[in-house]
Amino acid sequence: MSGRSPQGAERTAAALSDPEHRSAPEETPRRAPGPAATAPAAATTATAPAAAQAPAAGGAPGAEPGRALGTGTRKRAIRRTAAVLAVLAAGAVILAALNSGTRHGHLDPRSADPTGSRAVAELLKERGVTTRVVTTAREAADATGPRTTLLVTDPDRLGARQRSAIRSAIDLSGGRTVLLAPGDHSLSDLSPGVRTEGDAGSDDLDPRCALPAATSAGRAGTGGDLRYTTALPGATACYPSGGHPTLLVLPTGTTGGDTVLLGSETILLNESLAEQGNASLALQLLGSRPDLVWYMPSLADSDPGTGPGGQDKSLLELVPAGWSWALLQLFLAATLAALWRARRLGPLVTEKLPVAIRASETTEGRARLYRKAGARDRAATVLRAATRERLAALVGVPPTQAHEPAALVPAVSARLTGEPRDVTALLFGTTPSDDAALVALADHLDALEREVRTS
Repeated sequence: MSGRSPQGAERTAAALSDPEHRSAPEETPRRAPGPAATAPAAATTATAPAAAQAPAAGGAPGAEPGRALGTGTRKRAIRRTAAVLAVLAAGAVILAALNSGTRHGHLDPRSADPTGSRAVAELLKERGVTTRVVTTAREAADATGPRTTLLVTDPDRLGARQRSAIRSAIDLSGGRTVLLAPGDHSLSDLSPGVRTEGDAGSDDLDPRCALPAATSAGRAGTGGDLRYTTALPGATACYPSGGHPTLLVLPTGTTGGDTVLLGSETILLNESLAEQGNASLALQLLGSRPDLVWYMPSLADSDPGTGPGGQDKSLLELVPAGWSWALLQLFLAATLAALWRARRLGPLVTEKLPVAIRASETTEGRARLYRKAGARDRAATVLRAATRERLAALVGVPPTQAHEPAALVPAVSARLTGEPRDVTALLFGTTPSDDAALVALADHLDALEREVRTS
């Protein structure tokens, strides 16, 4: 485009910055800060290297402060989000620590959970019975005696050595041993001569026996789990279901002790203790001696090969209840924080540029991109479109018809007083064949607009 007149160069630069693009120096879309984003879509053929070779476009000086400002804002937002997450995490850990001391799990006399047994332990305490929790078979065997009731909460979990230790304690202690829902796996060692007969048909059963504890308690929730059968002499069978008892009391040797087989854990749970005669039966079975040893087998005492206690547990099952709630709360808090800070891509909005850029610089930079890409068609289209819009305003043609030859050409021709010329070819013609023709087109458009303006 070199060699053109100063007047033509000025007109070309002015025409290229059409009304839509002349607003670029004041504001720009937020998604594309910097003047480089104001180039029209057709100019993308010039590529990034061409833009880098156009220092006159003024993009680099204005982009650095904006980039620095955006980076600082993002860093502050990240720090705020991290601080919020840290506070939430600390709160979750503190909450879990506070709750972990009161949630000890299933059948634990320290637990107030629905499946815990704290209620029955408190009732026994009011009646002068002390409760001691142990987790190993050795501790349980050492604590037994004539004045002791030993409760084994999960007999089927015990390994062979642990079963042997408990069996020795049963034979020698002279006290009471209560086995909670033992299966055939543990009955062979802990109570020979007794076997299971499947599950009971209903939860609440009538005693139907002469055992004082059962007749005093009446109907109780001993069903719903295991039933037993035995031919041992002296056995007392209570709470039958389908002809087989769910509560079995067996004398133990000549020491005066006894063994109680209870087929269901229902009467010991906090959630069901107040139903039917559960509380009465539990207190009489566990409170016949002044000392109660509550044996909850640990993983070290379990038999990994057999029984339900030996089944592999998932990671979630091994996490204490308090920590599970804390992790859930932390997950919900993190999700809410992510939704709060998530980027929402909506319509483009404009904002003030940190550095003002002159429209002439942007126009000249875009013209250099056009020239480098050889985009004479795009340059001629922009020149003609801008001229048509300005002429339409001068001759009274509506803006919606500014690009219609039938409406614009007659109105412009009526304002011309000089020699005749082909206005249609000038305003709606073909693409110039070379740079010289493009420069000439810009000069002719400039002359046409000047004549209409002064007529």
